[in-house]
Order: sequence, then structure tokens, then C-alpha cells
Amino acid sequence: MKIPQISIVAPLYNESETFPMLVERINALMDSSPLAIEVVLIDDGSKDDTAMRIRQLALTDERYHGVLLSRNHGHQLALTAGIACAKGTEALFVIDGDLQDPPELLPEFYKLLKEGNDVVYAVRRKRKEGWLKRTGYYLFYRLLRSVSYVEIPLDSGDFALISRRVVDVLNKMPEESRYLRGMRSWVGFKQTGFEYERDARAAGESKYSLKQLLGLAYNGIFNFSEFPIKFMSRTGVLAILISLIYFITVVIKKLFFVQVVEGFTALLFVIILFSGVQLLALGIIGEYVLRIFFQSKGRPLYIVKEEIINREYI
Repeated sequence: MKIPQISIVAPLYNESETFPMLVERINALMDSSPLAIEVVLIDDGSKDDTAMRIRQLALTDERYHGVLLSRNHGHQLALTAGIACAKGTEALFVIDGDLQDPPELLPEFYKLLKEGNDVVYAVRRKRKEGWLKRTGYYLFYRLLRSVSYVEIPLDSGDFALISRRVVDVLNKMPEESRYLRGMRSWVGFKQTGFEYERDARAAGESKYSLKQLLGLAYNGIFNFSEFPIKFMSRTGVLAILISLIYFITVVIKKLFFVQVVEGFTALLFVIILFSGVQLLALGIIGEYVLRIFFQSKGRPLYIVKEEIINREYI
């Protein structure tokens, strides 16, 4: 096999239904492209036969590189494993295995890369999820954009073509709570967007649960924004001001009107206000401490069980 210019990287988790369609479309792309392409398929601890299909394909077609993880590490870490294993000398093309990211767009992305861009990221012009999920995504991206110290493109996911020099920088970033689209933006270099209409899943259901989506959103906000800590500082100042106003009001009534707010209601208001502020502060600090805790362990980000390339186990 020729030394690959482009590596197509796709993490898979329980994608047995979409696997034949994914391979068929990628094969058609590679057969029609003048570029030397390898495909890195990462099994993220699937419970169906996805790992077996990847193994069989990598053993029979040298253009495919199989990476089987020891367990389910999550989409971002599976993608990290694929990026680390990819050998493409020119660029990496990151897609999802559910075919919502059309692999056929590679020529368009590559054209923009050759124009001097180091990152060509996809911008979702239209999504085919339910209205609730679409609204959630829309609001989150704009919230993150407003609070982040890095300019993260709106409506842009992991679907992108990334130059080798940007990939090399990403591989040197050891953070445990990963938000790759934010890391990609933080790296810098010349980046440009490419609008496309995001397809519906080819088959099956989304593997991202609400809990996982919230975890990814938390990583985006806490890893690329100073807003949570500053928000707590401002909330603390606001709470102090409210308390001072309340205190001054009570003193004035005592001195001039001989009327002091009495009873349990006023005391309850003060206790609830300060207790709520303190718990919120502890929760936000806890998010940062938790990330420091996991990072300080120094454990590997993922564990590769098997790597299959060029018809040999490595």
C-alpha cells in the first residue's frame, strides 16, 4: 500500500447496521479519488459485532486500519485514539460512523485545504433531528460562543479535515476531559468553514445519551471558558449587595419608623439565599476540582486492545 496522504478517521460504537453502508460509500470514494487514502476505524467497546466486522475488513483490505479499544471510553476518547493512530502525511478527515457526515465531501474539503487552510470544519446548515434536540444544540453553541475565550465556530462538530501539523499538536495535548472541536479551535492556524446539510442517521439510533451530551457540553464550557468562576464572583457580589440593602432597610425602619421585619419569613429568605449561593459555588468549584483530580492521576486516555493494520496484528 502507498503511504497514505489522507486518513479517514471514524469512531464506531454498536454500528453493525450502518457498517456495510459506511464501507460501501468509503470504498466508492477511495476508488474514485487520486489520493492515497487509509481508513482508521475505531471500535469503542461495542456490544454487537462491530469489532468483528472491523477486524475482518482490516485483515482483507490493506487500506483499512482497525483499532479496537478495551472498553467503551466515549466518543471523544475513541476519536483521540484514531487520530493518534492515523498515518496520513497530509491530513486527517474526521467523520462519524453513522453517515451523518457524508464522506463524499472529502474532495471539497481537500480543495479548501490546498488553498492554504489547516482546518476545514463543517458547518451544519440544517439538521434532521427532532426540534427539541435542534433547539438545544442551537442554544448551546451560542452560549459557548458567548462565554468562551476561544472562538469556537457556531454549529460545527468534529466533522473536519485537519492538516498533519495541526494533528501533531492535538496529539501532544494530554487533557483528560476532551472537547476536540474546542481544542481544534484553540490550536489556531488558518481555519475555514464549509456549509453542508447534515443527514439523518443511516440506520439505528443515536449512541449519545442525554447524560453524555451534557458531559460533552460541560467539557466545552469548563475547559474553554472562565465564565463559571467569574459568574460565581459576580453572584457573590450580588448576594452581598442584596444583603446590604436588606440590612440598611431594616436599620432605617428601626431608627425612623420603629418597624422591623419580624418573623420566620425574613430569616428563611436570608438562609435560602446564602445557602443557594454557597451550594452553587461549591458545585462549580467541584467541576474544576474533578477535572484536576482525573488529570492528576496520569492514567492513559484510552487502552487499545488490538490494532490491525496491513493484515498484521501489532
